[in-house]
Amino acid sequence: MAFERPIQEFETQLSELEELAKTTHLDISEEIVAVRQKIAMAIHETYADLSAWDQVNVARHPDRPVASDYIARLFDDFVELHGDKVYGDDAAIVTGLASLNGRRFMLVGHRKGRTTKERLETNFGCAHPEGYRKALRKMRLAEKMGLPIVTFINTPGAYPGIGAEERGQSAAIAENILEMFRIKTPILTIVIGEGGSGGALGIGIGDRVLMMQYSYYSVISPEGCAAILWKDGARTPEAAEALKLTAPTLIELGIVDGTVPEPPGGAHRDRELAMQTMARVITDNLDELAQTPVDELLASRREKFRRIGALADRFPVLAPQEPS
Repeated sequence: MAFERPIQEFETQLSELEELAKTTHLDISEEIVAVRQKIAMAIHETYADLSAWDQVNVARHPDRPVASDYIARLFDDFVELHGDKVYGDDAAIVTGLASLNGRRFMLVGHRKGRTTKERLETNFGCAHPEGYRKALRKMRLAEKMGLPIVTFINTPGAYPGIGAEERGQSAAIAENILEMFRIKTPILTIVIGEGGSGGALGIGIGDRVLMMQYSYYSVISPEGCAAILWKDGARTPEAAEALKLTAPTLIELGIVDGTVPEPPGGAHRDRELAMQTMARVITDNLDELAQTPVDELLASRREKFRRIGALADRFPVLAPQEPS
């Protein structure tokens, strides 16, 4: 990424010094330590002052952990469940029974893939209606089994193609949003990368909604916003700022509940530490949600989302209703 070039220059210098130390008898350990300190300082200074557009690029970093990485390296056990029993099995949504440190739950997440082939197969995380219908079927199964649900959001948006629209894309997302308010089991939602538009909301209704530190959550991508408002892609960074898509702002607005800390420089720089943090966040939040009676969960879940966007004297928060 462009803003990481100073860091990259120091890392290149470190690589050269380490190679020199291996191939010669020179003692350059002090120089190596000094360069490592410069790298740490450069990372700290760079990431302490990221613009909204820079953060979007971090969320999209090709080395950032995706759902398949968490499944492979984090969960003690995972059994994938397929299909929507209507049309097919959308690879852009992964669902399955998982366990972590003794906690069993249903995982539902966007799947982007790691290699070019995988990204093409998963449509870069842009799900079709069959993906959202698969997700809802598995969440209803979790309800029957008495299991909590964990969702991983990582999509630029739902797929907007003709076929997806013909098969009921908007209806599938709308049904998921409605039904997730009625699911009688705890739901933990975590934005692990991109959180784009209705594609994110299709699996984004939860009792606890968290964002990783350098993820983003927005009604539209910055590129789409710039194209619609100004018809000028050069104004994409300006659109990113206007969308208020970073975690601190969204917490202030009451749209998300908290942040999952990332290693210095982002999850892509220390994947193992990012995994450890995610494991702790999942287990802690599942334990907390398990202490709340289901009726209270449903009422607070409904009230939480009804409060979003409420303005005094204009759009007041409506009184909570009894869950159906």
